[in-house]
Amino acid sequence: MKPSVFALIAVGLLAGPARAAELVKPGEVFPAWTLSDHTGAPVSSSSLAGRTYLLWFYPKAMTPGCTAEGEGLRNKYDDLKRAGVAVLGVSFDDPATNAEFVKQAAFPFPLLSDTTRALAVRAGAADSADQRAARRISYLVGPDGRVLQAYGTVSPAAHAQQVLDDARALPR
Repeated sequence: MKPSVFALIAVGLLAGPARAAELVKPGEVFPAWTLSDHTGAPVSSSSLAGRTYLLWFYPKAMTPGCTAEGEGLRNKYDDLKRAGVAVLGVSFDDPATNAEFVKQAAFPFPLLSDTTRALAVRAGAADSADQRAARRISYLVGPDGRVLQAYGTVSPAAHAQQVLDDARALPR
């Protein structure tokens, strides 16, 4: 007896292989967003219009890799500021958890909560709203809202220097 088409779809045999969400490519407009920061205040892409910013997605607050990446950005924060880059982290953690992470690691930049995963799905940091943690990816977004650099593979220990080098290479 052959399985029905509906049974095949249910087990994913006709739906095709799962496809990872795609990154926004350099030159493309980054999706508009508004998220709550670790204090509960709203932050939006429109509030950053005219500025270059790094949006770094991290899987989970206070885990070793995320702490290492955040501390690297913290340690290069003054250099990034001088290069004209605002730094913002994004995870699926709630604002209270992100507030504890900011306090624990002494981050001088905001951590944003994408609890609905809506931005992560549009930006390629998640395949669906059911994903448990964001992919470790980042975007350097220019003053016009276009992606300057998409980082689909991020080394927590080396990422801050990579972003700083890229920011310093931008035309002023």
